[in-house]
Amino acid sequence: MTLREMRKSLGDTQSEFAARYNIPFRTVQNWESGQRKPPEYVLSLLEARIRRDLVNRRTAVLPKYDPHKGDLPRRRDYVGAFGWLRAVRDRLGGDVVFALDEALMCEGLFSGRSDEYIVWAYGSDKVNRFNGAALLGDSVSPHSVKERDGVLYTDFNRTLADSFANEAILDMQGITEAVGKYYFKHGESFDGISVAPQYQDRFDILAREAADYYGS
Repeated sequence: MTLREMRKSLGDTQSEFAARYNIPFRTVQNWESGQRKPPEYVLSLLEARIRRDLVNRRTAVLPKYDPHKGDLPRRRDYVGAFGWLRAVRDRLGGDVVFALDEALMCEGLFSGRSDEYIVWAYGSDKVNRFNGAALLGDSVSPHSVKERDGVLYTDFNRTLADSFANEAILDMQGITEAVGKYYFKHGESFDGISVAPQYQDRFDILAREAADYYGS
């Protein structure tokens, strides 16, 4: 792929692409216009990274009910969120890594909804055999994975990044509540949170909302 094709595959503008991969904006412009040529090894590394990022942004639309698929345990049938997550894990397979709202439940930062239907996760395509399962990708770095009582889930920083990357199709209630609870639990501080440059402005908005709420 050319650099322009790589950028377009992500749906990024030149400035968004530059921020995503920490490349000077002018450099991206010069590479795409042909004024300068990037080293081949840089292009190869970028392409490998972009292909991985594309895999991990696989969900473009929310899954709809399919009578030919299996059903997951229902959230309302369980008293606690974690009991439900363990049941879902057992149904999907032990190697699944929960993401987004489900990861926040594991962290104790979001209680979930009684009518929960969508379950976000990283895992193999076999997860797609079940109604409500939404895959973000095949895999996620083990450095971004935590474990609680045998249940795997993305850490808070990865969950934030996934939320912003998929915001167009998400109900952001869970992440908004979680940011507020994080702020409260850490002594009215966001220490420990890090976000990629392209999501910094969006996080700053959430941070202000949480700080204002707990300061009032």
